[in-house]
Amino acid sequence: MDRIRIVGGNRLNGTIAISGAKNAALPLMTASLLTDQTLILDNVPRLADVAQLQRILGNHGVDIMVGGKRSGDGEYQGQTLHISAADIIDTTAPYALVSTMRASFWVIAPLLARMGEARVSLPGGCAIGTRPVDLLLMALEKLGASVEIDAGYVVASAPGGLRGAAIEFPKVTVSGTHVALMAATLARGTTVITNAACEPEIVDVADCLNKMGAKVSGAGTPRIVIEGVTKLGGARHTVLPDRIETGTYAMAVTMTGGDVQLEGARPELLQAALDILTQAGAEIAVNNRGIRVTRNGAALNPVDVTTAPFPGFPTDLQAQLMALMTRADGTSHITETIFENRFMHVQELARFGAHISLDGETATIEGVERLRGAPVMATDLRASVSLVIAALAAEGETMVNRVYHLDRGFERLEAKLSGCGAVIERISG
Repeated sequence: MDRIRIVGGNRLNGTIAISGAKNAALPLMTASLLTDQTLILDNVPRLADVAQLQRILGNHGVDIMVGGKRSGDGEYQGQTLHISAADIIDTTAPYALVSTMRASFWVIAPLLARMGEARVSLPGGCAIGTRPVDLLLMALEKLGASVEIDAGYVVASAPGGLRGAAIEFPKVTVSGTHVALMAATLARGTTVITNAACEPEIVDVADCLNKMGAKVSGAGTPRIVIEGVTKLGGARHTVLPDRIETGTYAMAVTMTGGDVQLEGARPELLQAALDILTQAGAEIAVNNRGIRVTRNGAALNPVDVTTAPFPGFPTDLQAQLMALMTRADGTSHITETIFENRFMHVQELARFGAHISLDGETATIEGVERLRGAPVMATDLRASVSLVIAALAAEGETMVNRVYHLDRGFERLEAKLSGCGAVIERISG
């Protein structure tokens, strides 16, 4: 199993190109099942999760070309995907494929909308709380689907097609909004989603669906209206830049000190996080190439943060911020409101010498003067990169184990950091 070795203490200086957003690329790829024509996606990141979803789509008979080569020819991860679901040969998504990644469950929506049936294994992915699918299934039932769970599979059917409906989520759910949005595009009549997620990735998917011929309005607000159409066509769409990757590297620069241009970053996608970094002592400058992050010798200021749905501070940057605050000059508090059990990185950060205590969903971080390198183990995608941030500022060597979590969500992480002066390498085996 691969490991990542980091020797801390170097400032970061240079340029990092921000990749396409994983959290948009995955639902966009899934949306290809809604049409028998070709969907072309540009700026797709090279990630393990993208490769896994390609395998899942292939199981349904989807033909995928990447950079001019068919998926499976050795270069199935790439920047441009040509996805054709002209012939869906199977409406079952088996456990062996779905169990490794939660987002793969979303195929249930386009399969049901286009084919009238779907049989999808209950999902896997990061072990962050229970992350139930009940709200997703509620949305499908509102649209007229019959849904039951049989031997670990969700079996959904709508032989007469889906019908537009009013869907009100009791709490904001990104997954539920994606599923309802995709399913409703081919439903008869009008669907109104209230208390919808407002994340930029929802807007990106809606923009692509509209290019395909859907009639979606209100994406990015709590009320989305979808006028169902009988058929969707092909389109070409560029995946928006990854705001979580942007925030992660911005925090790394703030942690180590230095000066890094985040090429292609869009500040409006993560303004809450940038505001927190400014409070912490970073200098954030927006330019026509992206965002420039600098910190030159000033002490890190402690901050208090509560995670929230967009436009609030994203839960996917919570672990990274906690790593940053371990070096702050004072006491910080971070409250997690989105997912339960999302503090698994705390015990690993403690191995660096961090002082962190937990009280329910709030972590109290007492900043320390120095961190020391240590062997640590990644527990999930975002927690794993928080360990990298801590290691970049720690004295001595750190070995991060179970880095397959990193490969799920960060493209060429070692290369991007080493290009800015970090001492970081992957050790295979």
